[in-house]
Amino acid sequence: MRILILQLYVLLIAGCQSLDPLSAKNDPKSEWWELAFIEPDYMKVWVENSSVQDINGRIFYKTGGGTAAGGEPEDGTESARGWTGGVGGSGSRVVGADLPVRIWVRWQSIVEQKTWQAWVDIPENARQIMVTSTNQRCPERPDRTARFMASVYLGLAPGGVVQVWVRDSCHRPIKVARTQGEIEPLGPELGKNGGRYAYPVSEKSKRYIEKFGIPYGSW
Repeated sequence: MRILILQLYVLLIAGCQSLDPLSAKNDPKSEWWELAFIEPDYMKVWVENSSVQDINGRIFYKTGGGTAAGGEPEDGTESARGWTGGVGGSGSRVVGADLPVRIWVRWQSIVEQKTWQAWVDIPENARQIMVTSTNQRCPERPDRTARFMASVYLGLAPGGVVQVWVRDSCHRPIKVARTQGEIEPLGPELGKNGGRYAYPVSEKSKRYIEKFGIPYGSW
Protein backbone atom coordinates (compact mmCIF):
# COMPACT_ATOMS: atom_id res chain seq x y z
CA MET A 1 0.00 0.00 0.00
CA ARG A 2 2.79 2.43 0.88
CA ILE A 3 4.44 1.83 -2.51
CA LEU A 4 1.14 2.48 -4.28
CA ILE A 5 0.64 5.74 -2.36
CA LEU A 6 4.18 6.86 -3.19
CA GLN A 7 3.66 6.11 -6.89
CA LEU A 8 0.42 8.09 -6.92
CA TYR A 9 2.17 11.00 -5.20
CA VAL A 10 4.99 11.00 -7.77
CA LEU A 11 2.48 10.92 -10.63
CA LEU A 12 0.52 13.79 -9.06
CA ILE A 13 3.64 15.97 -8.70
CA ALA A 14 4.73 15.19 -12.26
CA GLY A 15 1.27 16.02 -13.54
CA CYS A 16 1.23 19.34 -11.70
CA GLN A 17 4.63 20.25 -13.12
CA SER A 18 3.56 19.44 -16.67
CA LEU A 19 0.48 21.64 -16.23
CA ASP A 20 2.45 24.56 -14.81
CA PRO A 21 2.02 27.33 -17.44
CA LEU A 22 5.20 29.05 -16.25
CA SER A 23 7.46 26.02 -16.47
CA ALA A 24 10.38 26.47 -18.86
CA LYS A 25 11.51 22.88 -18.58
CA ASN A 26 11.31 22.33 -22.34
CA ASP A 27 12.31 25.84 -23.43
CA PRO A 28 15.72 26.23 -25.12
CA LYS A 29 18.42 27.56 -22.81
CA SER A 30 22.16 28.02 -22.68
CA GLU A 31 24.25 26.07 -20.20
CA TRP A 32 26.31 29.23 -19.54
CA TRP A 33 25.56 32.78 -18.39
CA GLU A 34 26.83 36.04 -19.86
CA LEU A 35 28.77 38.97 -18.45
CA ALA A 36 28.07 42.41 -19.94
CA PHE A 37 29.32 45.93 -19.24
CA ILE A 38 27.44 49.21 -19.39
CA GLU A 39 28.39 52.87 -18.94
CA PRO A 40 26.38 56.01 -18.17
CA ASP A 41 25.63 58.15 -21.20
CA TYR A 42 28.66 60.19 -22.29
CA MET A 43 30.87 58.55 -19.62
CA LYS A 44 32.92 56.33 -21.95
CA VAL A 45 34.87 53.40 -20.51
CA TRP A 46 37.23 50.78 -21.85
CA VAL A 47 37.26 47.46 -20.00
CA GLU A 48 40.82 46.19 -19.88
CA ASN A 49 40.18 42.87 -18.17
CA SER A 50 37.78 40.90 -15.97
CA SER A 51 37.68 37.64 -14.02
CA VAL A 52 34.99 35.55 -12.35
CA GLN A 53 35.02 33.34 -9.27
CA ASP A 54 32.15 30.83 -9.31
CA ILE A 55 30.32 29.01 -6.50
CA ASN A 56 32.79 26.12 -6.74
CA GLY A 57 35.72 28.40 -5.98
CA ARG A 58 37.14 28.29 -9.48
CA ILE A 59 38.48 31.50 -11.05
CA PHE A 60 38.02 32.20 -14.75
CA TYR A 61 40.36 34.77 -16.24
CA LYS A 62 39.81 37.15 -19.16
CA THR A 63 36.04 36.73 -19.10
CA GLY A 64 35.27 39.89 -21.03
CA GLY A 65 36.48 43.33 -21.95
CA GLY A 66 36.47 46.08 -24.54
CA THR A 67 33.65 48.54 -25.05
CA ALA A 68 30.60 48.93 -22.82
CA ALA A 69 26.99 49.67 -23.79
CA GLY A 70 26.10 53.35 -23.55
CA GLY A 71 25.18 56.35 -25.65
CA GLU A 72 25.53 60.04 -26.43
CA PRO A 73 21.93 61.07 -27.19
CA GLU A 74 22.44 64.87 -27.16
CA ASP A 75 18.81 65.31 -26.17
CA GLY A 76 19.42 68.18 -23.78
CA THR A 77 18.73 66.09 -20.65
CA GLU A 78 21.06 64.96 -17.87
CA SER A 79 20.91 61.40 -19.15
CA ALA A 80 24.23 60.44 -17.54
CA ARG A 81 22.72 60.91 -14.10
CA GLY A 82 21.51 57.81 -12.24
CA TRP A 83 21.74 55.29 -15.08
CA THR A 84 18.74 56.82 -16.82
CA GLY A 85 20.17 55.54 -20.09
CA GLY A 86 19.00 52.05 -19.12
CA VAL A 87 20.55 48.63 -18.60
CA GLY A 88 21.22 46.63 -21.73
CA GLY A 89 23.68 45.44 -24.31
CA SER A 90 25.15 42.08 -25.14
CA GLY A 91 27.99 40.41 -23.30
CA SER A 92 30.30 37.42 -23.43
CA ARG A 93 29.46 33.92 -22.28
CA VAL A 94 31.47 32.78 -19.27
CA VAL A 95 32.10 29.32 -20.64
CA GLY A 96 32.71 26.62 -18.04
CA ALA A 97 31.75 28.75 -15.05
CA ASP A 98 28.99 27.98 -12.59
CA LEU A 99 27.05 30.83 -10.99
CA PRO A 100 29.23 33.77 -9.90
CA VAL A 101 30.31 34.60 -6.35
CA ARG A 102 32.69 37.46 -7.17
CA ILE A 103 33.63 39.40 -10.27
CA TRP A 104 36.79 41.44 -10.78
CA VAL A 105 37.10 44.18 -13.36
CA ARG A 106 39.74 46.74 -14.41
CA TRP A 107 38.64 49.59 -16.62
CA GLN A 108 39.62 52.97 -18.01
CA SER A 109 37.36 55.92 -17.25
CA ILE A 110 37.95 57.96 -20.38
CA VAL A 111 36.35 61.21 -19.23
CA GLU A 112 38.45 61.16 -16.04
CA GLN A 113 41.61 59.77 -17.63
CA LYS A 114 41.85 57.34 -14.71
CA THR A 115 42.11 53.57 -14.46
CA TRP A 116 40.06 51.71 -11.84
CA GLN A 117 39.80 48.16 -10.57
CA ALA A 118 37.36 46.42 -8.23
CA TRP A 119 36.11 43.12 -6.88
CA VAL A 120 32.35 43.00 -6.44
CA ASP A 121 30.53 40.32 -4.44
CA ILE A 122 27.46 38.74 -6.06
CA PRO A 123 24.79 37.94 -3.42
CA GLU A 124 22.76 34.75 -3.21
CA ASN A 125 19.51 36.44 -4.23
CA ALA A 126 21.17 37.45 -7.52
CA ARG A 127 22.06 33.84 -8.27
CA GLN A 128 18.49 32.77 -7.48
CA ILE A 129 17.15 35.34 -9.95
CA MET A 130 19.60 34.13 -12.59
CA VAL A 131 18.39 30.53 -12.21
CA THR A 132 14.71 31.50 -12.18
CA SER A 133 15.08 33.72 -15.25
CA THR A 134 15.83 30.76 -17.51
CA ASN A 135 13.73 28.12 -15.73
CA GLN A 136 10.47 30.03 -15.37
CA ARG A 137 8.47 32.01 -17.90
CA CYS A 138 7.36 35.54 -17.17
CA PRO A 139 3.98 35.46 -15.35
CA GLU A 140 2.91 38.44 -17.48
CA ARG A 141 3.67 36.58 -20.73
CA PRO A 142 3.33 32.84 -20.06
CA ASP A 143 2.93 32.13 -23.78
CA ARG A 144 6.53 33.22 -24.49
CA THR A 145 9.57 31.08 -23.86
CA ALA A 146 11.83 31.87 -20.92
CA ARG A 147 15.10 33.73 -21.27
CA PHE A 148 17.68 31.73 -23.17
CA MET A 149 20.62 32.88 -21.06
CA ALA A 150 21.05 34.41 -17.60
CA SER A 151 22.92 37.73 -17.55
CA VAL A 152 25.02 39.82 -15.19
CA TYR A 153 25.50 43.50 -16.03
CA LEU A 154 28.34 45.53 -14.53
CA GLY A 155 27.80 49.27 -14.69
CA LEU A 156 31.09 51.19 -14.59
CA ALA A 157 30.92 54.87 -13.69
CA PRO A 158 33.29 57.76 -12.98
CA GLY A 159 34.66 57.78 -9.45
CA GLY A 160 35.23 54.03 -9.59
CA VAL A 161 31.60 53.08 -8.96
CA VAL A 162 30.49 49.58 -9.93
CA GLN A 163 26.81 48.61 -9.91
CA VAL A 164 25.48 45.17 -10.73
CA TRP A 165 22.17 44.08 -12.21
CA VAL A 166 20.66 40.76 -13.24
CA ARG A 167 17.49 40.25 -15.26
CA ASP A 168 14.44 38.44 -13.96
CA SER A 169 12.15 36.12 -15.93
CA CYS A 170 10.32 39.17 -17.34
CA HIS A 171 13.61 40.71 -18.58
CA ARG A 172 13.48 43.46 -15.95
CA PRO A 173 16.88 44.60 -14.59
CA ILE A 174 17.19 44.05 -10.83
CA LYS A 175 19.96 45.90 -8.98
CA VAL A 176 21.74 43.40 -6.74
CA ALA A 177 25.10 44.93 -5.72
CA ARG A 178 27.24 48.04 -5.65
CA THR A 179 30.89 48.59 -4.74
CA GLN A 180 33.59 51.22 -4.82
CA GLY A 181 36.68 50.54 -6.89
CA GLU A 182 40.20 51.77 -6.33
CA ILE A 183 42.69 53.50 -8.58
CA GLU A 184 45.08 51.24 -10.49
CA PRO A 185 48.43 52.92 -9.68
CA LEU A 186 50.14 51.66 -12.86
CA GLY A 187 47.61 53.45 -15.03
CA PRO A 188 46.10 52.25 -18.32
CA GLU A 189 47.16 48.78 -19.47
CA LEU A 190 49.27 48.47 -16.32
CA GLY A 191 51.66 51.11 -17.60
CA LYS A 192 52.61 49.15 -20.71
CA ASN A 193 51.56 51.71 -23.31
CA GLY A 194 53.07 54.95 -22.04
CA GLY A 195 50.00 56.14 -20.17
CA ARG A 196 47.83 56.36 -23.28
CA TYR A 197 44.11 55.72 -22.92
CA ALA A 198 42.03 53.74 -25.38
CA TYR A 199 40.08 56.78 -26.57
CA PRO A 200 40.24 60.57 -26.41
CA VAL A 201 37.29 62.27 -24.74
CA SER A 202 34.65 62.70 -27.45
CA GLU A 203 33.37 66.11 -28.48
CA LYS A 204 29.85 65.13 -27.41
CA SER A 205 31.12 64.16 -23.97
CA LYS A 206 33.02 67.44 -23.70
CA ARG A 207 29.87 69.43 -24.53
CA TYR A 208 27.82 67.44 -22.03
CA ILE A 209 30.36 67.88 -19.23
CA GLU A 210 30.70 71.60 -19.95
CA LYS A 211 26.95 71.97 -19.53
CA PHE A 212 26.12 69.50 -16.76
CA GLY A 213 29.43 68.31 -15.30
CA ILE A 214 30.18 64.74 -14.27
CA PRO A 215 27.31 63.68 -11.97
CA TYR A 216 29.34 62.12 -9.16
CA GLY A 217 27.10 60.72 -6.43
CA SER A 218 24.24 59.83 -8.80
CA TRP A 219 25.44 56.29 -9.39
